[in-house]
Amino acid sequence: MTHKSKWLIFAPLGLATIGAGASMVHWAGSLKEQRQPASRWIMAGTAALVVLNSGLSLFGRGVVEKVLHELREKPGGE
Repeated sequence: MTHKSKWLIFAPLGLATIGAGASMVHWAGSLKEQRQPASRWIMAGTAALVVLNSGLSLFGRGVVEKVLHELREKPGGE
């Protein structure tokens, strides 16, 4: 798999996952506002942060692949 194809997979997947995680954070906050049991909104918030951070990692990997693609495609590069 080329760096370009990895970039084209990781970057959008990361952005979508960041969006899902941000929505889940809001959802967990609303559970707290609704006075749900602490165990429920704490677990929801923890899951939300896992998804959000996974999205950041995926997007970061996309950025790395984009840079590697550009370095390899540049005349005089590797």
